[in-house]
Amino acid sequence: MPTLKTPTLNYSAEQLRGDVFGGLTAAVVMLPLSLAFGVASGLGAIAGLYGAVAVGLLTALGGGTKTQISGPTAPLSVAMSVVVVDYAGGDINKALAIMVLAGALQIVLGALRLGSFVAYTPYPVVSGFTSAVGVIIIVVQLIPLLGHEVALGGVAASISALPDAVGNIDASAAALGALAIVICLFWPRSLGRFLPSSVAALLIATVVSVLWIDDVAVIGDVPSGLPDLVVPSFDWAGIGGALPPAITLALLGSINSLLTARVADSMTRDSHHPNRELIGVGTANFLSAFIGAVPGAGATSATVANVKAGGRSRVSGALCAVVLGALVLGLGRFAEVIPHPVLAGILIKIGFDIIDWQYVVRVRRTQFDQYAVMGLTLGLSIVSDLLLAVGAGLLAAAMTASRQFERLELDNVVSTPLLDMTFLNVPDPDATDEAAAPAVPSFDLDGPDPFAARTGLLSLRGTYTAASSIKLFNTINHDVEEHEVVIFDFTDTRYMDDSAAYMVGQLVDVAVDSGTKCIVMGLEGSQATNVRELNVLRSVPVDQFVDDLDAARIVARRLLDSPGGGENGGSEDGEG
Repeated sequence: MPTLKTPTLNYSAEQLRGDVFGGLTAAVVMLPLSLAFGVASGLGAIAGLYGAVAVGLLTALGGGTKTQISGPTAPLSVAMSVVVVDYAGGDINKALAIMVLAGALQIVLGALRLGSFVAYTPYPVVSGFTSAVGVIIIVVQLIPLLGHEVALGGVAASISALPDAVGNIDASAAALGALAIVICLFWPRSLGRFLPSSVAALLIATVVSVLWIDDVAVIGDVPSGLPDLVVPSFDWAGIGGALPPAITLALLGSINSLLTARVADSMTRDSHHPNRELIGVGTANFLSAFIGAVPGAGATSATVANVKAGGRSRVSGALCAVVLGALVLGLGRFAEVIPHPVLAGILIKIGFDIIDWQYVVRVRRTQFDQYAVMGLTLGLSIVSDLLLAVGAGLLAAAMTASRQFERLELDNVVSTPLLDMTFLNVPDPDATDEAAAPAVPSFDLDGPDPFAARTGLLSLRGTYTAASSIKLFNTINHDVEEHEVVIFDFTDTRYMDDSAAYMVGQLVDVAVDSGTKCIVMGLEGSQATNVRELNVLRSVPVDQFVDDLDAARIVARRLLDSPGGGENGGSEDGEG
């Protein structure tokens, strides 16, 4: 009787130590960020902490990445502020209803297994989007940095309010904000391993404010303890108007989470499960809306801090959320005295770090079309909708990529005229010395010119897509008309999409119209699927499909020897 082996947990004390250090370090990083992003989102500082706890815990337990720390992030806080002001009209319950819808959409994206497609997002689009988020944060937070309330309405409203804010600077507020920025910039790296610069800026600048400056705007009343249940205001009649902002939140949160997961994978040499990650973060955002929390995604800075400190499993993410949850229970009275200019200074430093300076400074070394994609995404993100910007960036990137594919695919097309005297003749099979043996004609060369090339070989090597289909047709159709017989060689074709397959069908039609006979060679395997399914070679008779060049030679001799024989007919089952 076989014995059952008891499963053992492969989790050592050393791993536990790393996860504890990682979770505590991530919690220290997330504390000031969640407060700041909560204020920036329009839902409030405590909502940021609720989001860090709820989203962080749920995604740590049910997400698709072992080491990722989730919570409020810069892109989602910017997007949520737009939802609160532009779509919800300041109605928090209506904004939370949009967040519920966004979470549901993320779950659907994961269930449909669409998470893997985020990996195909071109880097210029990612760079332009993240840089735009950094610019938006800096512009929006300049107003509270100077001692005034945040201008509702995004970048445009902030730019309009900036002249008045500059003309009426609150010196105390500006000094605190500047102090926070200076601490973030010049905090010693050796101390940063124990106390991150953002936390140091928060603590030091707040203490300075409490002891010496008492006339600046502070966070104010912050509830402590467990959050109250919030019922989002669902307006089913206006669901159409709620879909665009919900889609924006869902896509931004999904892209944010999966790109951060890629960063974690590169550090741990692990691999995440993108669809499970979308379902996990979608469920977290769906449920978090009912406690009034800020929506969350993968937080890159906290994730990097977790991995560098030793976090390697879900324990670190769960511990981070538990620590923040413990702080929430008694943090309210301490958070009330945090000045808005201090949070603004921390956010401005974060915004500066988010900008992809490494890509920006290499503009002269970057291909113009790639830089144009980045610039388009960046510009539209700032002046328009973030989702529109990402969509336009993806479209522009696809167009520029198509140009590159067009060149590569056209380079793999070889059109070769085959001389009658070499292609239609074969060596004497009885000769022992091939060099001395004359070719034995098996085709009558007395009439036609032996140096004529009545047969053409069109070799389609590699991959062919819509990117090159039109240019390929315009380039080759004249070659097809110049020969009496054309051999379409698919031997080295690896893939052909529908557009390219229809292009081949058009080339065959050109041949039929010009009286040129067609031979199809090597059409088998995966490259034949679309060509056969679309029936684009229906004009080619069955007996003109061959496997190799020797068989093509025999068919070509027959077609040339009998001008009336083997004409391209219209048999539906020609693709045998």
